[in-house]
Amino acid sequence: MRLLVLCTHNSARSQMAEAWLRHLAQEMGVDLEVHSAGTQKTWVKEEAKAVMAEVGIHLKGHFSKTLLEVPDPWNFHLVLTVCDAAQEACPAYPAQTAKRHVAFPDPSGKPLEEWRRVRDALGRMARYLVENLKAGRIPTEEELKGAAG
Repeated sequence: MRLLVLCTHNSARSQMAEAWLRHLAQEMGVDLEVHSAGTQKTWVKEEAKAVMAEVGIHLKGHFSKTLLEVPDPWNFHLVLTVCDAAQEACPAYPAQTAKRHVAFPDPSGKPLEEWRRVRDALGRMARYLVENLKAGRIPTEEELKGAAG
């Protein structure tokens, strides 16, 4: 299965979600190809790298990219938007695919504790999603939001 995580700048939330999903899929033995992209290209924020490293997941090799820089960008089974701005742009995604939206607050410019809260919520949502994918189902937006807490 191919999964795409979209956010505005592909600099924090989508990068953390991508890393969580890859890590958990590998941990649970789920065949999941995960990519992330932004509606705009910037850079991966140092705070995202720092808080993910705290849980043993490193963003080494991650870089901000737009959808057109992702391999085979119109062929995903699931597109997950993690911020409201990307969700508004997502309906323009022309491929027939399952779409889910779970908004997470932008931790940019906030203390590391807020970054940790967002990281942990993304992790809970990612775990729930991977568990369900392993069972052969794509959870609803409401289920994903509930899992995120």
